[in-house]
Amino acid sequence: MEKVIPFLMFQDGKAEEAMNYYTSLIEDSQITGIVRYGANEAGEEGTVMQATFTLKGQEFMCIDSNVKHQFSFTPSFSIFVNCDTEEELDNLYQKLNEGGQELMPLNDYGFSKKFGWLNDLFGVSWQLNLPK
Repeated sequence: MEKVIPFLMFQDGKAEEAMNYYTSLIEDSQITGIVRYGANEAGEEGTVMQATFTLKGQEFMCIDSNVKHQFSFTPSFSIFVNCDTEEELDNLYQKLNEGGQELMPLNDYGFSKKFGWLNDLFGVSWQLNLPK
């Protein structure tokens, strides 16, 4: 086995928008590859057949599903981020929460200095933490 990579399936052609958004919010992050659907292929032309990106060195894969599924993302799987400063945590939480859904507002829940959990505008779940 080479490695394990989290895989995100977007619907409605949102994969590239999500990758651009995430890599703009988290430093040392980048889109590393995109293969798009072409004319007369299974997906809508120009959408993401398969892509890879990194967030702070963690590799992710994603696609634009060419099939409309009856399911989407769930908070039972989330991206967990340990932030270095309270300012970094507050800023990232605020940006990811725009158009999203707050699951646990920023607070001291006893297990860290500050913690928040949310679903972003794409439905992807994030846990942001400021360790003690």
